[in-house]
Amino acid sequence: MSSRKDYSSKILKILGEKTAVSLSSLEIGAKPLSRNKYAITRSLKGLREAGLIENISSPQNEYARLTKEGKKKMNILKLNNDTTLVNTSWDGFWRIILLDLPESRKNERESLRYLLKKAGFVCLKNSAWISPFPYEHLFINIKKDLNLTTEMMIIVTQFVDEETKKFLFETFGR
Repeated sequence: MSSRKDYSSKILKILGEKTAVSLSSLEIGAKPLSRNKYAITRSLKGLREAGLIENISSPQNEYARLTKEGKKKMNILKLNNDTTLVNTSWDGFWRIILLDLPESRKNERESLRYLLKKAGFVCLKNSAWISPFPYEHLFINIKKDLNLTTEMMIIVTQFVDEETKKFLFETFGR
């Protein structure tokens, strides 16, 4: 079971780098990971059943691509992967994310809050999150992937009033 989870994570990573990938090249690309085509096939089936990937057919080939849920899962995997940690030395800029999702999109809102916490953001006031860590590019991609044109605003600034700056330095131990 854990090896299938490993294959699933690797497949999601490969699909996260491209719009769509042919199933045959995915199997060839995964060969160094395993000589077991069955494990790859089972992982693909599990990802499809979980709603994380979808198949696209053309006359020449079968392709797989991430769904909206798959993109969310990819972003969580990126944050959980120690090798993708960003530089934690402060560059003098604060990242502020304003998040305003209605109750009807509660699941998305909770997923985004989870991602913000994993990325080291702190909730200041209701839907305002702040961090000194340079994760804004990840959230710009999430905003684009989830089509959050007006529901999410991302601000990067170095100008903060002295009282707020003192509070932030205490919060982040800077």
